[in-house]
Amino acid sequence: MPQFEFSTFASQLFWLYTSFALMLILLSIFAIPKIGGVLEARQKRIDSDLDKAAQMKSEAEAAIAAYEKALTASRAEAHKILSANAHAIAEQAEARNRALGEKLAEQIRVGETRIHAARDEAMAQIREISSGVARDAVEKLTGQSVDDAKLAKAIGGQG
Repeated sequence: MPQFEFSTFASQLFWLYTSFALMLILLSIFAIPKIGGVLEARQKRIDSDLDKAAQMKSEAEAAIAAYEKALTASRAEAHKILSANAHAIAEQAEARNRALGEKLAEQIRVGETRIHAARDEAMAQIREISSGVARDAVEKLTGQSVDDAKLAKAIGGQG
């Protein structure tokens, strides 16, 4: 194998160092700056994306906090409205019950007055009827006519 010959060993080392140095120089001039630029741009983009993500996260947290605050406020307002409506409905129901109670009491009074009037009228008619029945009975049994004053006194004494 030619690479293991000691007579060409020095020239092989020379060309190895020369090609390595030439490749190192070419890489440092052309490739390494481009690679560094790409890595630097990539790092800037990553940092920019992380900054945007942090900003969006803080905006989202602020939006969530505002939403929760608005939700709490709207729940409190809804509770307040419901309480006011319940109170108003209770007052309306109480007023209706009072009005209905007064109306029913008035109807009861009117009914009692009509009942008393009907009872008094019925009692008067009963006295008239009983007086007529008594007169007819006395006239049929005795054949004599009865004086109205005596008959009224006799019927009034019984009732």
